[in-house]
Parts: sequence; structure tokens; C-alpha cells
Amino acid sequence: MAPEEPENYRHEFLLDQAPPERAALVDLDAIASNVRRIQELIGDAGLIAVVKADAYGHGAEPVARTVLEAGAQALGLAHIREALELRAAGVDGRMLAWLHTGTTDFDAALEADIEIGVSGWDLEAAAEAAARTGIPAKVHLKIDTGLGRNGCTVAQWPTMVGRAVELEAQGLIRVVGIFSHLAVADEPERPQTLEQLDHLDAAERIARDAGLRPETVHIANTPGMLTASRYADSHGNRITRDAVRVGLGLYGLSPLEDTTPEDWGLRPAMTVQTFVSSVKEVPAGQGVSYGLRYRTERATTLALVPVGYADGVPRVATGGPVRIYPTGDASATYAEVGRIAMDQMVVDLGRPGLSDPELGYLHAPVVLFGSGENPSVNEWAHAAGTINYEIVTRMSPRLDRVYLKESRS
Repeated sequence: MAPEEPENYRHEFLLDQAPPERAALVDLDAIASNVRRIQELIGDAGLIAVVKADAYGHGAEPVARTVLEAGAQALGLAHIREALELRAAGVDGRMLAWLHTGTTDFDAALEADIEIGVSGWDLEAAAEAAARTGIPAKVHLKIDTGLGRNGCTVAQWPTMVGRAVELEAQGLIRVVGIFSHLAVADEPERPQTLEQLDHLDAAERIARDAGLRPETVHIANTPGMLTASRYADSHGNRITRDAVRVGLGLYGLSPLEDTTPEDWGLRPAMTVQTFVSSVKEVPAGQGVSYGLRYRTERATTLALVPVGYADGVPRVATGGPVRIYPTGDASATYAEVGRIAMDQMVVDLGRPGLSDPELGYLHAPVVLFGSGENPSVNEWAHAAGTINYEIVTRMSPRLDRVYLKESRS
């Protein structure tokens, strides 16, 4: 299914009056479209839209409102604090938070009707908060089915379930969910995902045999959701279960190395843009940036792009792509050269003479990544030796967030 891409999507930043010097444009229509596409892919399963980490750098509040309006059934957060911030901003809807410390404010979570993922000690903390507030805690019991991070071990699961049954009988908690997290769903050929599903099935049986009645069993992340057909059997889809927790897919990105967002009918939501701040002619042999690790092979023109690692661009990235849109010449994608600095990077335009004002390179719009003909975030991830999740999430508050909706002209 091809993504729905509005006309002029590529050049929205050119149509703005007085756009920010540096910005992350976030297309809320793309996010809403992605929610609808995900619902098509998961069928009757519910969507827990993961908006942790400031919605992967896209902005938690506007994204949360957008995904709920588009049909997501709940929001997923790592920290209770993140959920409380959304509540304080007036965001309604179900919320689940699952990563806690000894100073987490469980009382505030219950008072704000936030569901709590628990892995062990936090089950007791949630129950104690319920006793103090008089509000039963809605909990999702988490089992570690193989990832080795948070979650109750398989060996301790019967004990945890037994304690949950006791606390339910006391009216302190209500077990509304059971969940786990996948380790290698982005490598669908590996057998460990099926092993994790077996552990989850067994954990659910133990819980139900003990008398618990969870409404929602969930394990699938974005790669699990995208590859769900591999795990269907005669009893339904073993991986999408009652709900999926999707993060990256909301933002129009693919976690699978050999597929693009467009392959799945998704639209990238973030475009990082700035403007060329300087152009100058230099001779062959000119060194560029700290360490002078790059030298020009011939006389050429260098363009200065005023973003760097303080803006979230990885310093370790080598040859990351930028697309420049001069007013008097054809747009093209160039590789960053030299070491990325705190506030800036340099692009070799490949030939001399481009400092001519009539060509319009000075102050020309620059896109680091986006959609369409612009570089993809995956290209920056490859340049930095990391994953696309990290690139979008690390975009700094120094980049103004500009939210685009269908009302734009």
C-alpha cells in the first residue's frame, strides 16, 4: 500500500513565512495516517501507541493527541513521570507506564488513572500506593520471556502470580494485563521469537489457572507487528494477541533492515531542516574541520550547515547526507565532510564557482532527513553506525518543533 503523501509535502518548509533557523518539522497528518495503516495491519488487536521519550523526539503532547484521535486505544510510556506530564497537559485516554525506580510516584499514578507495568518489587509498591490512596492499582504483570531486561523471570512467575491473586483479593490491585517484550523481532528468521511466544502462552495459562482475568495480553513491538503473518496459526495471531505496542512505526520508520517505510504503507513524520549559513571557494588541499581529516581533492565550494552534535546530529557520523535546495540551481544531495562539530558541519559541493549569489546556495534550505527525495533517517543511522530509533530520538530541543497539519496551505 502506497503512503498517502499530500501535494507539496517535500517543500512545506519553503512555503512557510519566516521559518525557524533550525527545525524538526513533524507531520501530524503522517502520524495519523500511520495509525490508520497500523490498524489495518493488526486487524482486531488494539494499538498501544508508544509515545515515550517525548514521542521518539517528535513531541509527546501533540503526538499523543494525534494518535488517540486517529484511533489508538492507549498510550505507552516508559516512566510514570512522562504519563503525568501528559495528564497535566490535559491528555485523556488510557496510559501504561512500565519502568520504575525507588522514587517513582506511584500514588500520583493511581490518582491520575495511569496503569502500571510491574516486574517484581514494583507490584508491592503499587499495592502500597493503593492502600494509601484508596484507589486500586490497575497493573500489567510483565514476564521476561527471553530479552533479559525488565520483567519477572519464568522461574519466579508462579510466585508473582500468586502474590497478585492475594492482592486482588484484598482489593488493592486489579490485573488488567500481561505483557513481555521481544528481543529479535527485527530479525524474523531467528527462532527466539517463537520461544518467547511459547513462554508468554505458558505465563498466561498459569495466570488464568490461578484465577486472574487479564483483559489485554501484549508482546508485539513494531517489528513484531510488521512480521506478524509469520506467527499466525489456526488459533489466531500469536504475536499481535490482544494488542500491540508500536513506537517506531507510528513515526513512519521501518525497523527492518531490508524494508523501507513505503513498503509497509507508512509515511516518515520528521523532516530536519536548516539553511546554508556560508559558502566559500577553496583550493585543492583545503583541510576541513577539527583534525583536518578531510582535504579537498580539487578547487571547490564548501557550504556550512549550522547544525551539529548539540542539535542531536551524531559526531561519529561520517558522510551523512544533506540535500540542498538552491534557488538558482538544481537541488542535490551531498555528503557531509570532515568532523561534525558542536554547532556545524561542512558540505563539499564538488565544484568551484557555486558562491555566485545568483545560484542561491547561500541561505538555501537544507534537509538532513525526511521523506520523498530527501535523505532518509536510515542513511544517517548508517553513517553513525546506529539505528534510526536513536537518530530521531536524539534530535535536540535546539531544533524548534514545527507541527504540520492538513490545515496548512
